[in-house]
Amino acid sequence: MAREIGKRLDSLRIRRSGLDRLGRLNEDARKEVLRKSLLDESWQRRSAAQPNTKYVLGAMAEVDPEYTRISRETADRVANQLLKDQNTLSLNVEFRLQGSVPLNIHIRGVSDVDLLNLDKDFHTYSISGLRSSLGMYRSPTSRTSTQVLMTLRLSVEKILVNRFPAADVDTSGGKAVKISGGSLARPVDVVASYWHDTDAYQISQVERDRGVTVLDKKVPETVDNLPFLHMYRVEEKDSIAVGGLKKAIRLCKNIKNDANDEGRNIECPSFDIAALMYHADMNALRSGALFKLSVLAETQRFLDYLYHNPTYAKSLIVPDGSRRVLDTERKYEGVKALSFEIDALVKDVAKEQSEAFRKSPTATMEEARYALANAVIV
Repeated sequence: MAREIGKRLDSLRIRRSGLDRLGRLNEDARKEVLRKSLLDESWQRRSAAQPNTKYVLGAMAEVDPEYTRISRETADRVANQLLKDQNTLSLNVEFRLQGSVPLNIHIRGVSDVDLLNLDKDFHTYSISGLRSSLGMYRSPTSRTSTQVLMTLRLSVEKILVNRFPAADVDTSGGKAVKISGGSLARPVDVVASYWHDTDAYQISQVERDRGVTVLDKKVPETVDNLPFLHMYRVEEKDSIAVGGLKKAIRLCKNIKNDANDEGRNIECPSFDIAALMYHADMNALRSGALFKLSVLAETQRFLDYLYHNPTYAKSLIVPDGSRRVLDTERKYEGVKALSFEIDALVKDVAKEQSEAFRKSPTATMEEARYALANAVIV
């Protein structure tokens, strides 16, 4: 299916404004989204003669901070209700946000917020850690991980149904209870979980090193991850790139979304897109602070390198160090497909930015990147 930049611009506008998820909002939130959708963002006011450039600038930009604020506040509201009712059930809990919204790499005006519902009275620990070897943990409990998380999960389901009767509460998911609509301004995914004290955390006592164990109710089984270490390391690299890393991640996620809508399936999860771009050249991405299209140029260069160097691509590790990014062949094929999409976009943008590139029948991709890296976007 052909790439139609006009349709992509419409899709980008709809996705960023939240118009694609009106059915998941309450009436007041729908009205606000509709009102704001009538206002153009800065990228939309660019010259109509440069539609591909316009698309790239919009795809890299963060979602309206007001939309993000509402998402976080809605998650806080759900957390406060759960805290109150779970305490009456003698469940001692706390909450954290994870995922693309707190990391500010989400691409939708109406994004689901991942809310970790953590049992404070139960946690596990690595037996090879320092505190464990010093005997600093209490005696083991007779409760199992699955029992604890299943109890917590069932309490979430019951409380959300009872306390938000007008909302749509979806309990069919393995890891999250999804709630949207009713009196809520944004969708929220609640994940039953508890802390896991890793070797690193037992030394540092810094929360970013602490693991989280969640329940997959469908199996049932528990799954360990390190969401805060992932977030910390992406933030750390993005600081070096002066915001360029997050722009590259948003760009890739938007391109993947639009390619999928056009019938060219790209099977590479958003988490893995962020993990891949984490390994790009931060110095090149930092140039995007002055030359905005440098981010697109480096994204194309890096993904093209992964395309032609599969052994290197498959050796890359996720930011938290827990696994390889491309741990299935389908993910690598997804990266190749994403690289192909960005190649085409780079050529189209270079034609808009460079008369010399536009007129040269033998212009190379390297020349396209040079044109982008030196284009001045006001």
